[in-house]
Amino acid sequence: MTVEVRPASEFEDVRALLGPKSPQANVCWCLSYRIPSKRNRELRGPARGEHVAELLRSGAPLGVLAYEDGAPVGWAAVAPRADTSFARNRKIPHVDDLPVWSLWCIRVRPGHRGEGLSHALIAGAVEYARAQGAPAVEAYPLDNGDARVDLTMAYPGLRKNFERAGFAHAADTTSVLSGHPRVLMRLDLR
Repeated sequence: MTVEVRPASEFEDVRALLGPKSPQANVCWCLSYRIPSKRNRELRGPARGEHVAELLRSGAPLGVLAYEDGAPVGWAAVAPRADTSFARNRKIPHVDDLPVWSLWCIRVRPGHRGEGLSHALIAGAVEYARAQGAPAVEAYPLDNGDARVDLTMAYPGLRKNFERAGFAHAADTTSVLSGHPRVLMRLDLR
């Protein structure tokens, strides 16, 4: 198995990971934290994918994709916090005024889970942010201890995986997802 992580640039590859089977479905497309909530509610069906395609054309940082033997098998959303709703989120605090990047979603295709792809995606997202000049990367994973997490709700990642990648606990949050508290983890890149 050969895994390569690189910046998301091809719409069809992003769609393979984030798009719905039915074009009319209102799946997230990893837009929930990227755009204002009013705009997120307004975008329906195919308009969601079209918005992602426009973001790609604009050159906005979206995230990274993991490829296994040339096929897209994993996704991690990473962008400047200032360009996300985390800039205004009341449940996830700001540690300081550093212009950090946020890593908020990790997705691995069924059939490829358990291969360590989430670790490769975290590392790839960090390297992408570093190459773009990010002074630090923050993540907001679930602090689930040893408790099982529903895979659908595990998209922010798990605290232990970020610790393994060198992130340190920076703050507690008041955000809870699927019954698990979320913590603010940070990796300083300076």
